[in-house]
Amino acid sequence: MNAMKRFGITQQEIEAEEVLIKCAEKEIIITNPSVIKVNLMGEDTFQITGNIIERKKTYEPEENDIKIVVEKTGVSRERAVDALKENNGDLASAILSLKK
Repeated sequence: MNAMKRFGITQQEIEAEEVLIKCAEKEIIITNPSVIKVNLMGEDTFQITGNIIERKKTYEPEENDIKIVVEKTGVSRERAVDALKENNGDLASAILSLKK
């Protein structure tokens, strides 16, 4: 431990209940984590161990996007939500798919 301090390295245990990492296509959830924050010369890094669960990220449309699709197409809110989900949030594609 003293050697670490001489080299400017400090560490601190973080009492976390869960760690969530959000990626573009998925989420990584780490349950029962052991989290250590390590500071090396002013830069923080984290060491995380625990039970890993991966799940595909699901898209949920924003209210403003739903309103735009409803206004542009005249469809119900439910159809607008479905179109946005089917087109992964792409407004133009959702509107075009409903106008066909």
